[in-house]
Amino acid sequence: MSTGELLSIEPLELKFPFELKKQISCSLQLLNKTDNFVAFKVKTTNPKKYCVRPNTGIVLPRSTCDVIVTMQAQKEAPPDMQCKDKFLLQSVKTNDGATPKDITAEMFNKEAGHVVEDCKLRVVYVSPPQPPSPVAEGSEEGSSPRGSLSENGNVNGSEFLNATRSFEPQDKSAELQARSLISKLTEEKNSAIQQNSKLRQELELLRRESNKNRGGVSLSVCHLSWLAWHNYGVCLEEDISVFLRLIFHHMFSS
Repeated sequence: MSTGELLSIEPLELKFPFELKKQISCSLQLLNKTDNFVAFKVKTTNPKKYCVRPNTGIVLPRSTCDVIVTMQAQKEAPPDMQCKDKFLLQSVKTNDGATPKDITAEMFNKEAGHVVEDCKLRVVYVSPPQPPSPVAEGSEEGSSPRGSLSENGNVNGSEFLNATRSFEPQDKSAELQARSLISKLTEEKNSAIQQNSKLRQELELLRRESNKNRGGVSLSVCHLSWLAWHNYGVCLEEDISVFLRLIFHHMFSS
């Protein structure tokens, strides 16, 4: 803060959070410490780069005035992020009831005998504020942590055990489903084997009866073979050969 007789100025450094291709602003606050009207004027060494609003004005007695300094968007960063730009704020007592329209360049002419206070301000580039890092899920108070690494890069034993237990119900459920499916398939397989064995026995009985009768082929053989193939997918090569032999025997014997 400047401690001049007329105005207190804060801050004395214009700090801009520098970002390329982005317009940036900062503010000054002027405090009139006197009982008089005080006129001020702001100058800069690089007027094309900065916009000052207001660049001239009147600060009422014991009052404050805010000045906004805006830096135009820059296409490239300066070397080492150092800025050599300077500002000069001049202040002078003026007549009571003066307005900004009454301010003239002659009021700040020291050679004309006017008492003018000068305050130099420097420009500083600072890093732009970083966005807050996202909070990891499960790190809130009262929630269980997902697990962390120890200093040597290994997972802590207790946390690894807790994480393992959290997956146990899903693993057991999948295991039960798999066992149920295997049991069901096993039952269907055993049932098919039993049906196949039963068909073999019936075919064997029919074969024996046909050998005794020699008079013809029983239609039940055809019906039984068709049922075995249609209902159970049973179509054994041995059963087909027996069936064909019986048919040929009946054709030639007749």
